[in-house]
Amino acid sequence: MDDLSTFRPCSIARRRLGWPLALVALALLPGCVVVPADHHRNLPVVAPPPIVVAPPAPQVLNVRLYPVNAEANRIGMLAAIVVDKLNGHGSFTLNYDGRVMQGEASRVASDHPGFGHILSDSSSEVTRMAGRRGVANAATPHGVSAQCEYVLTGPGSGVGACRMSDGARFQMHFTP
Repeated sequence: MDDLSTFRPCSIARRRLGWPLALVALALLPGCVVVPADHHRNLPVVAPPPIVVAPPAPQVLNVRLYPVNAEANRIGMLAAIVVDKLNGHGSFTLNYDGRVMQGEASRVASDHPGFGHILSDSSSEVTRMAGRRGVANAATPHGVSAQCEYVLTGPGSGVGACRMSDGARFQMHFTP
């Protein structure tokens, strides 16, 4: 038999088309996605959602102001709120003689110039206490204002003093 009897037209066509088909198949591979599977239940593995960490929420500090002089006794005990935004600043709100006073509270360094003038009026011991120091100021639209100094001695607790523009003086107690 001669070589023509072993001639197979399909084998030549396969050889000629084999490489191009293989290259096309190889080119399509990057489009495939391999998904890991849970072999126990034959389900694809789903990645857990990303964990989003929220910034800390502002801390609300409740404050009671107790009168320490005759002008303050006329008003009586007051309640105030300091909202600490955890960035060294916050808001300070109190109701004074039927009027809402609003202002700011800020932490200050232990060597802050002038810190202790208001506290020394009520007690010299407070100015030597260890803790986070702060000042707070508030005012009404009618011209009455408050200046306060305080020392936070623990989470949500501390002491301080406030001096009002009308002469009233109060001792502050932060309560958790």
